Amino acid sequence: MAHIINHPLIKHKLTQLRRKTTSTRNFRDRISEIAGLMCYEILRDLPLKEVKVETPMDVIVSGELKKEVLLVPILRAGLGMVDGITNLIPDARIGHIGIVRNELTLEPEPYYKKLPTLIDKAVIMVLDPMLATGGSASLAITILKDKGASTIKLVCIVGAPEGVKKIEEDYPDVEIYLAALDEGLDKKGNILPGLGDAGNRLFGTK
Repeated sequence: MAHIINHPLIKHKLTQLRRKTTSTRNFRDRISEIAGLMCYEILRDLPLKEVKVETPMDVIVSGELKKEVLLVPILRAGLGMVDGITNLIPDARIGHIGIVRNELTLEPEPYYKKLPTLIDKAVIMVLDPMLATGGSASLAITILKDKGASTIKLVCIVGAPEGVKKIEEDYPDVEIYLAALDEGLDKKGNILPGLGDAGNRLFGTK
């Protein structure tokens, strides 16, 4: 199921992301800020456990997160979303999956995988600013499920209907979170109107 997170601050910052004159530094900041703002809604259903807390005045029973949160950015653009979320969840562990498109087959292929243990017990947030064809995200989810992951949330800034459809068909149990659902893809697989190449804009490369 795809969720579009509508909030005035997110829309405001997304407008700045889309603007082609936005500097590398500002683009990086906005990606991080949007990820943090989205995090509140994405983790709304996290289960809590009861804990006893001694305050300066009394002893009470309160709540703490019951499950660990694991962030898995898809390299390299997904790295831009990590800080915005770890600012809110500093104890979150971070795995990495690198995926590249094979120039001959045009299919996504993994080139790097480094994941923590016990991912079967964690709430996993797969991070990638762009959900275009959905190929890379689907492969990342496959890798995680092969490792035993059960609770996966795909978090993207901008998505295309084609990518949403692929994830829904491949993994209907994975919830998709977007700041915006754009019109579609051009002939080269770029999201329209999109943000351009998020990786290049994040890191100042061409």
